[in-house]
Amino acid sequence: MNAKNTTGRGDISTMDWCVVIPTYNNARTLGKVISDVLQVTRNVIVVNDGSTDSTAAILNDFPQVNIVSYGQNQGKGYALQRGFEKARQLGFSYAITIDSDGQHYAKDIPLFLKSIKENPGALIVGARTLPSEKMRAGSSFANRFSNFWFRFISGVSLPDTQSGFRLYPLESLQSIRFLTRKYEFELEVLIRSAWRGIPLMNIPINVFYPEKEERVSHYRPFRDFVRISVLNAICVLIAVLYVKPFSFIRFLKKENIKDFVKRNVLQTGESNQKLILSVMFGVFMGIVPIWGYQLITAIALAYLLRLNKLLVIVAANISIFPITPLILYCSYVTGGLILSGNGSLPFSSDITLAWVKTNLLQYLLGSVVFAVIMSALSGLLTYLCLKTFRRNPVIID
Repeated sequence: MNAKNTTGRGDISTMDWCVVIPTYNNARTLGKVISDVLQVTRNVIVVNDGSTDSTAAILNDFPQVNIVSYGQNQGKGYALQRGFEKARQLGFSYAITIDSDGQHYAKDIPLFLKSIKENPGALIVGARTLPSEKMRAGSSFANRFSNFWFRFISGVSLPDTQSGFRLYPLESLQSIRFLTRKYEFELEVLIRSAWRGIPLMNIPINVFYPEKEERVSHYRPFRDFVRISVLNAICVLIAVLYVKPFSFIRFLKKENIKDFVKRNVLQTGESNQKLILSVMFGVFMGIVPIWGYQLITAIALAYLLRLNKLLVIVAANISIFPITPLILYCSYVTGGLILSGNGSLPFSSDITLAWVKTNLLQYLLGSVVFAVIMSALSGLLTYLCLKTFRRNPVIID
């Protein structure tokens, strides 16, 4: 089939795009899905991920479709990557993926094409509009879980990170070496794309879920949830130790700092007292030993206390790597000075439960006291800066 020979509705035929359909043992719905997609475009790639049912026979009825097939089931992520590889070989720039279980509507494909014309190079996710109570229980929970951690890891908010109806910019993804092969791939590709600066968007789509007894799903709630959890844990580590620190460092340019201070400190309509308290609170929350929940807690309390939330967030980033080891060391030493007057670090090959309890107490106590000290120092420094650079501020009640 000629890769450039497209059919469609309106001007969508001028774009280099195709539809990739990964499938595994969905013979009951596959034929209709392919037929519906062919009403929109002839550029269709079906990846037969080691199906053991009548999938091969059904595909024989569609000679106009490009088929990628292999004998052993490898997982949805692997199937998608094989589909993308085939799409690039055929000269396509974009691939729209649609599940073969019949839950997506091919008539929504033009929505993706309209969106990509307005946002070239973006990765577009179709957000399912069906109420969550009608989704499979395991899928609904996994989606909420995935959405939360994706936002934490990437800083991008998407309402449906588990949707399989998407448009992928193939060239932008080509240089990324993905680690996963199964359902978690669809989360990994979003995270890695966000880290690469690929724009992520969502558009509302319709979705159909048949009655429970008619559903065919290969999602394994326990196994796939564990896989997604492991991926999240690895990505959180990478984000905390590498992505976020370097993003913050890249932000620390003279022009960015001057613009940030001007807009959010010098020209804000808030009082000096509120600004000082915001910085102090942010530094305190960045040091106290509630690792993993510092930023979320800081934002929630800043909202309740009516502080400058942006200043609180920036100040709380005092705990980013590589400053984190120094904070841990100073916290431990401070605890030692309070408990025994000795701030040295003990090294012992005889580690007992009592030893762990003693040193943990020393660290916890020291971190709180050190947080108070650093909070006070940051408040003093902020006060001096405001007195020097912010004269006669206009305060808005």
